[in-house]
Amino acid sequence: MTAVFWGGAGLLLATTLMGGGGDPPDDAHGPHTTRAVSTAPSAGTSAGPAEGGAATTSASPGEQSAAKHLPRSAPTRLVIPSIGVDAPFTALDLDSKGQLEPPPADDTNLVGWYAKGVSPGEPGTAIIAGHVDTKTSAAVFARLSELEKGDRFRVQRADGTRATFVVDEAESFDKDAFPDERVYADTPDAQVRLITCAGAYDRAAKDYTENLVVFARLV
Repeated sequence: MTAVFWGGAGLLLATTLMGGGGDPPDDAHGPHTTRAVSTAPSAGTSAGPAEGGAATTSASPGEQSAAKHLPRSAPTRLVIPSIGVDAPFTALDLDSKGQLEPPPADDTNLVGWYAKGVSPGEPGTAIIAGHVDTKTSAAVFARLSELEKGDRFRVQRADGTRATFVVDEAESFDKDAFPDERVYADTPDAQVRLITCAGAYDRAAKDYTENLVVFARLV
């Protein structure tokens, strides 16, 4: 298993990914990362069925039932109709310090996923991150805090399937008290975490005080 570190002084997902590394617009609500550790399959490894196992669906397009999961396939597009998100994916990797690299800050309509971890729809916890704002404007996850329990979103995948997820809850956590295990721990079913910055913007630290996490599962 590979550990994904979201913490430390650099905290890329807090300052660059979600906050743009500079003063955000006054009306922007930002992303923030934490000292969280994510467990995920190592590179090139596909997560198999949970022990005792759910059956894998066929590779035909369309929504999948809650009792099934999907084989590994890279996500291509995230669509969240209720908050106006329709964005392509980029693959994220770890830097030399073991921290997750952010999506490019110059593209405000782009989300990233940890490509060496679980793909959305596979059993386990898939990690999707996006900027809440940049130095110049609001970004793809600017309205992520509006999601509520029962809201649905979908992930289009490279194999032609479409994984639909339902929101179980959304919660903000102080960066110094981030529940690593709760957010990043592996799961027997197919789940997703949507992560961005939240809370107040600390202009001295050029960082946000919280992370917003949306917990969702495949339906």
